[in-house]
Amino acid sequence: MVDLLVERATFGHGGNQEVIRPFAARCDVEMLLVTPQMQSFEAGVKAEKGYDVCLCEDDVPHWDDDYGFWESTEVDFDGRLVTFRRIVMPMHDDETRMRQWLEELGVDAVVCSGSRRNVSIWEDWMGPAETMLKAAALSGTPTLGICFGHQLLCHALGADIERADSLSSGIWDLDLTADGGEDELLTSHECGTSIAGLFTHQDHVTTVPDCCTLLGHTSHNVVTAVRVKDDSGQALPAWGLQFHPEAARARIERAYEWGHITEEELAAFKGEHDGAGILNSFAAIVLENTV
Repeated sequence: MVDLLVERATFGHGGNQEVIRPFAARCDVEMLLVTPQMQSFEAGVKAEKGYDVCLCEDDVPHWDDDYGFWESTEVDFDGRLVTFRRIVMPMHDDETRMRQWLEELGVDAVVCSGSRRNVSIWEDWMGPAETMLKAAALSGTPTLGICFGHQLLCHALGADIERADSLSSGIWDLDLTADGGEDELLTSHECGTSIAGLFTHQDHVTTVPDCCTLLGHTSHNVVTAVRVKDDSGQALPAWGLQFHPEAARARIERAYEWGHITEEELAAFKGEHDGAGILNSFAAIVLENTV
């Protein structure tokens, strides 16, 4: 997990738990967390010498102390303990080396969370982060980019990112393309006649990368869901979603209680969306690819 909302406990660690929940319902699981937005470039050298290096507090000079640092923790999911562990990631833009690092780690999937940062306001750490996403997606590793993660993945693959004049927050129905209507991530769960997503973002992906298929859009967002293809045009198990499938109702209400979202945002997020079903579908896809 590229853990980019770590400073916001409800949507950071809480959101990570929602991503892992459908995995924990099926099997034992460990989530490795990387935080390139807070890690030093110097610390990245450690990952070149040993692929699975625990992240320590000295490695993250930009840590936001509003959220206390921990190297690892365990969470009980209905009697099954899931370990969350922070590791050092390489801080370079070499896709081949990044792919080798992922292979050495033996990860089953890569997920990139949303962020308070913006692809349209570029920061140096975003280069290594998008290199890792691109390497994972094009290698056939199940990959999911959420909100900022969607934008970063699409940017890595050649898309344009533009910043809107105002923030978009709310729940919108997706208009699926023909490919989207048959896509296993979006439609393999019980979704009725439409799919709804919860959005909160200001950056927008405005073009579809050549190596991606557009799966859906909304009335306010032209590139809402994409799937990555290989050189022969075959679909890979890699997706970008502009919306937040991990934004469970309990997380939203807690975020409001803790002052992380406004009353206006809380009101905009009223209603049901299909996030839990989509995450359940992603877990099933990952496990099918690991058999």
